[in-house]
Amino acid sequence: MLYYLAQYLRINLDPPGFGIFQYITVRSALAAITALIIAFVLGPIIIKKLKAKQIGEQSKIELTNVGNHSSKAGTPTMGGLIVLASILIPTLLWGDILNTYVLLIFITTAWLGFVGFIDDYLKVVKKYPKGLIGKYKIIGQVIIGLALGGTIYFFPDLFSSDFYQYNTVTTIPFEKNANFDFGIFYIPVIIFILTATSNAVNLTDGLDGLSIGTVGIAALALVLITYVTGNLKFADYLNIIYLRNSGELTIFAAAMVGAALGFLWFNSYPAQVFMGDTGSLALGGAIGGLAILIKKEFLLPILGGVFFAETLSVIIQVSYFKYTKKKYGEGRRLFKMSPIHHHFEKLGWHESKIVTRFYIIAIMLAIITMTTFKIR
Repeated sequence: MLYYLAQYLRINLDPPGFGIFQYITVRSALAAITALIIAFVLGPIIIKKLKAKQIGEQSKIELTNVGNHSSKAGTPTMGGLIVLASILIPTLLWGDILNTYVLLIFITTAWLGFVGFIDDYLKVVKKYPKGLIGKYKIIGQVIIGLALGGTIYFFPDLFSSDFYQYNTVTTIPFEKNANFDFGIFYIPVIIFILTATSNAVNLTDGLDGLSIGTVGIAALALVLITYVTGNLKFADYLNIIYLRNSGELTIFAAAMVGAALGFLWFNSYPAQVFMGDTGSLALGGAIGGLAILIKKEFLLPILGGVFFAETLSVIIQVSYFKYTKKKYGEGRRLFKMSPIHHHFEKLGWHESKIVTRFYIIAIMLAIITMTTFKIR
């Protein structure tokens, strides 16, 4: 909205200095700063209200003897509301919300945040042990996957006049001038990606600061990737797909970085608030949605390597347990506990050490992701 106001004033009154608001770099910086300020202002207010209404984390029996999780019961949850406000409001203020790319990522994030909010509400307010039933959560994720994938597949002209040649393709990492076309399988693939990324971030959200910090690192890399994808000169130099008008996604990604830093202030050890599914589903969907919109889906296992490893550890643990139970009559485990961050807790690592080391891995993976544009 402030973007449109600045454009109106520049065109009609031409005040000195207002021309800077046409630059994506300037508005991205302002979006990040605005997100940080919103988190700092809203954080204490929302935490106070959550405490007053006794909307806190429930104790988990399986984590009773793991680390210091027993002491976390009662810590306010649904703090994802802080994250959502810190991302969506700056996007509205500084982004071109009528831009199809921005509109789609905005709706995707808000929708998954809504699904997560329902889950948290049923779990911590209505005291339903499992919150939103799994199949209904999946339905919510499938709906937004259909909406995003269907828009890209059937209405490429909404993005730009030349987007039709890229609507079902994606970049292949480490390969020069090579793209992969999903063809008629595009929409199912998009549904899978959004469902997988939103659930992966949700699984990672088990230690203070772990999920939001790794999301912030991934978002910072996405700031750079979205910018070069929407810049003709940089896209040509890096020999990647140039998507006209996609540069506006940089404002959204920058807001994610600011929101992550702002929420980390309250979520770092010892956490004053947890994001809950309200934040984790939305953030996972935002990362997946950005990768989809800029045609970098195959980079997700690298950029989101921490989330990928967390999810894989759960799949391996469950599969191996079922296999050994069927074969030997007794289920066995490869990890002491899954997701894998709990495995390290069981090994005696302190929570802060695990989080810090996962941050280091996430930074390394973000750097590797960026190198894929030149090492081909």
